[in-house]
Amino acid sequence: MQHLLLLFFATFSAAFLATLPPGLLNMNVAKVSVEKGELNGVIFSLGVSAMIMVQVYIAVLISKYLLENPGVIDLLMKIALLVFAFFALFFFIKARKGTQKTVKIVQVSKRNSFLKGFLLAAVNLLIIPFYSGLNVMWNASGWIKFEVTDILTFVLAVGFGTFSVLYLYTIYFNKMAAKTNRFSKNSNYIISALMVVLFCITLIRLFNS
Repeated sequence: MQHLLLLFFATFSAAFLATLPPGLLNMNVAKVSVEKGELNGVIFSLGVSAMIMVQVYIAVLISKYLLENPGVIDLLMKIALLVFAFFALFFFIKARKGTQKTVKIVQVSKRNSFLKGFLLAAVNLLIIPFYSGLNVMWNASGWIKFEVTDILTFVLAVGFGTFSVLYLYTIYFNKMAAKTNRFSKNSNYIISALMVVLFCITLIRLFNS
């Protein structure tokens, strides 16, 4: 039971922080809340969180396959080195230029807010590789096993973590926008540094294997 609590709060925290910076999902949640009311914003958030939990379950299945096939992991780690190096340089250059990406806003009708959120989250395919990698990392740390209770805890923690941020955007959009804008100014540097860390970790694991 203790390891399930640790797994839940660690995964919840990771999902919360991953969803916090302004992006396609949370900015559209804020827009729905402003234009259609808080209730529709909450329903939209529930739709987004539901789809993300489906994607997270797929991510768990992918991570299980990777761990059961060491040869595939070795190949992926070599590819990951190139990917991490590329994105480390990409986000560093982007941070130096100081450019901000415009977030696309979609029109959401008052009806079917849940379905709109569900479908919008479906196009955000970066969710799957992110949580697949997180699952592999938690597995290596001994925090998660491929058992029903562990998988359910992992999926629910991501869902609750994601919904918590979306709910904050729904209720406190103006305050959240001010805070996250300060974060976003340095987010490219943070992501670049994270890519460097991941590059080093992957390189060490590759040599040790």
